[in-house]
Amino acid sequence: MRIVGVVVAVLVGGINVASSQVVIRNSEEPTLYAYCQQFQTLYTRIREQTITPDSARRQFSTIMLGLQARFQSQASPPNDSLQRDSLRRTGQYFVFPIRGYTPRSIGGSHGEGYRGRGFDLFDHTVQGSHPAQDIFISDRNQDYIDDRSGQPVDILAMSSGLVLGIETGWLPGSEYRGGNWIWVYDPRLNGLFYYAHNSSVSVSPGQWVQAGEKLAEMGRTGYNAYKTRSPTHLHLMYLQIKPNGLPEPVNTYPWLLSARLSK
Repeated sequence: MRIVGVVVAVLVGGINVASSQVVIRNSEEPTLYAYCQQFQTLYTRIREQTITPDSARRQFSTIMLGLQARFQSQASPPNDSLQRDSLRRTGQYFVFPIRGYTPRSIGGSHGEGYRGRGFDLFDHTVQGSHPAQDIFISDRNQDYIDDRSGQPVDILAMSSGLVLGIETGWLPGSEYRGGNWIWVYDPRLNGLFYYAHNSSVSVSPGQWVQAGEKLAEMGRTGYNAYKTRSPTHLHLMYLQIKPNGLPEPVNTYPWLLSARLSK
């Protein structure tokens, strides 16, 4: 391979989101969809505990480093002109992930529901952390329908990215905690957004989504989210990919406060 250029860096919340080198690579390298397939298979094995944590870490690192390099071979992500135009107009990178709602719907008074310490994506026997923000809707009878509008509630992409994996087959009685989930890779941030507890999912692995595009509809899927004691909510997590290809949770609360709202 050979380096042929450099693109300009953009900063969002102190994270370098666009600095990369343009690299020409050979045709034998995996396609973006191949990385999605690898990620989906790996995450399913992690969830089902059919892979050891150490093996999962190695595979995850390989996938993420390869995916990062694959995007670095492009001057910009595909079909990203809409988000670039929005950034120029408003200076805001993120879209609030629940249509019709605001940061007032975030659990707690100051986002204190986030607990990143002790998080381990690869070992489900390690519990106690909550490296996410839960965002609640008005749904007193727990039927997935917004009490105010009488309509299902759309889950939106916080930023543009590649849909890496989805789950759509969760059924009541399953012990899987995430329910019907979606993973989206943002190549500018070099990180992963995780949207969990959805009722229906509207996207597919390998699909490029724009910031603000519908990903799913709000639901109550997941072992704990399905229980009546749990108010209807979106479980939103972001994992920053470190130089070694492994994930580190980041609190999205400041991003949510500044995100653009959608009616």
